[in-house]
Amino acid sequence: MTTVLIVDDQPLQRIGFRMLLNSSPETTVVGEAEHGAEAVRRTAELHPDVVLMDIRMPGMDGIEATRQILASGGRSRVLVLTTFDLDEYAYGALRAGASGFLLKDARPDELLAGIRAVAAGDAVVAPAMTRRLLEVFTTHLPLRGPGEDPRLAGLTQREREVLTDIAAGLTNSEIAEDLCLSESTIKTHIGRILAKIGARDRVQAVIFAYDTGLVRPS
Repeated sequence: MTTVLIVDDQPLQRIGFRMLLNSSPETTVVGEAEHGAEAVRRTAELHPDVVLMDIRMPGMDGIEATRQILASGGRSRVLVLTTFDLDEYAYGALRAGASGFLLKDARPDELLAGIRAVAAGDAVVAPAMTRRLLEVFTTHLPLRGPGEDPRLAGLTQREREVLTDIAAGLTNSEIAEDLCLSESTIKTHIGRILAKIGARDRVQAVIFAYDTGLVRPS
């Protein structure tokens, strides 16, 4: 059973999400919060598997709340909800450590699948959408050479190639085809890459690739 904390400043939105999540045998709502500060406090109290986080809220917004929740070192993961595709707030939340984002008008099955994926340690943002998201907002990224981050030095040449393909928006099967390797080998490489660079998931790995200058915006 996946436990969820709903964070949204709109009561009707919270009611709708709660009804949906509690209707599924795989999820249960353990609490709600109206703003970021309350989200941080409730997460520390309840330790939910997933925090369903709204971004635009009065007071502490979802970005800062996400940053504080992830900085606490707890097991809770954050799934961001946003009204607009490629909202810059969603980008900020990903930089803060969120495991992905969905639109608020996502279909019920998409929302439930996203929550399950995040709880399992996966990223929700599809590779192609991650690529598009970062291309829009790479003006916020510092331009640095690949040699400046010591974590890059710990990657083998093959791992760099895999990470570059991830940042290009390729799926595991596409990376396997590009590098003439099996898909299981690619999955092994990705696991090692995430461990070496300290990334929580695929989304954070893409951000790392851009941040360090391994990949440049086209």
